[in-house]
Amino acid sequence: MSQPLIVIPARLAATRLPGKPLADIAGKPMIARVIERALLAGLGPVAVAAGESEIVAAAQAAGALAVLTDPDLPSGSDRIHAALADLDPEGNFDPIINLQGDMPTLNPVLIQEALAALKDAPDAALSTLVSPSTDPAERADPNVVKAVVTWPDDSAGGATTGRCLYFTRADAPSGPGPIQRHVGLYVWRRRALARFVAAPPSPLELREKLEQLRALELGMTIVARAVDEFPKGVDTPEHLESARTWYQEQAK
Repeated sequence: MSQPLIVIPARLAATRLPGKPLADIAGKPMIARVIERALLAGLGPVAVAAGESEIVAAAQAAGALAVLTDPDLPSGSDRIHAALADLDPEGNFDPIINLQGDMPTLNPVLIQEALAALKDAPDAALSTLVSPSTDPAERADPNVVKAVVTWPDDSAGGATTGRCLYFTRADAPSGPGPIQRHVGLYVWRRRALARFVAAPPSPLELREKLEQLRALELGMTIVARAVDEFPKGVDTPEHLESARTWYQEQAK
């Protein structure tokens, strides 16, 4: 692997919270806060694959590279791949870190952990993060995506990196033990990302509405690093208020 590049896909037309990349959080737009978290990881350049010119302007003001992409692209992965054609046509950056644009309170160490997981797995196409939970409410919540992971010693407590077998909104796996909540952060080998976006949505992806299932159906290996933290994304007005409160507490 050469130098990584963090790319944040962002568009204004979010279903549950329209305009959220520009929502104010302690005096700065959300996209600027996410860029700050990405830069704190200290891994290299940070770019934004934007769906609108307003996001490009906000990203550049926050110190990131920014590319305007087609707002009708179907996913963040497609947006990132399109932006790479302008950002790095020579292919100098690899891997590509897909950081969601709605994680303004993300611990930058988690980005480092996800990258380390891919470095430790030379046969993997991409890496991600999972966080264990024994909360019955989260187990039953379809908005909490569960990763089914096989660990080297068959125990999540004894291994930090495992291979992902499946992702689902259902309660899985059944039986005693924690669920593994999926953290929506991906580190892609560049050629794997190109293969992924070239393929049509897969049957399980369409059924579960989880695009990472396309990678598994293509036969790609996804590894997951287990972390204690479970970063919260911003999808609702209530989530936005929580992020604002977090920044107010940090300022004290």
